[in-house]
Amino acid sequence: MAPRLLVHTRTTGYRHDSIPDAVAAVREVAGVEVDATEDPAALEQPLDGYAAVVFLSTSGEILTPAGRARLAAYVAAGGGFAGVHAAACTEYDWPYYGELLGARFDRHPRYQPGRVLVEDPDHPATRHLPAVWDFTDEWYDFRESPRGRVRVLLRADEGSYEGGGMGDDHPLAWCREQGAGRVFYTALGHAREAYRDSGFLAHLHGGLAWAARLVQ
Repeated sequence: MAPRLLVHTRTTGYRHDSIPDAVAAVREVAGVEVDATEDPAALEQPLDGYAAVVFLSTSGEILTPAGRARLAAYVAAGGGFAGVHAAACTEYDWPYYGELLGARFDRHPRYQPGRVLVEDPDHPATRHLPAVWDFTDEWYDFRESPRGRVRVLLRADEGSYEGGGMGDDHPLAWCREQGAGRVFYTALGHAREAYRDSGFLAHLHGGLAWAARLVQ
């Protein structure tokens, strides 16, 4: 069976108007079949046929108890999981999810240009990027830095924009392992424009491919 991704975009909190552009971009860059859904029942079904599950700017409480159990078992058994942008604003009432993703959203300043620093250039999500990458986004702050629990790939240069709240240690993208599974998260991807940016699209493709074990 050819690899497939399950892309989940349900929101019960803030909803990004970039979601349709994001789904279209994932279909374009993934290189595999993509099933996109807003239905929580989709996570209650067997997930073994998917190379990875992607939470794409989800928000709020989006899973049923059965869906939570299914997702946790899937990742523990070797399934891939990827979170994009507001995936960090999701499932606050489920402690496991915070562990799975690595950090939880706290706040963000206004949408504005800034600089991304590539901390780990030896990863499919970062190999194509310059050491200092100019980008425009919301620059998510997290409740605490995930450093020490994750492999940090990108961090924010808070001196390049206004309103940062984490200081020098401000991870923006990272990966980790959960059980036998792989987890990738990027805080970038707020606006529609991101999903037409070649650098961001390559970053997204590399992260998804790594989580789905389509690349090393």
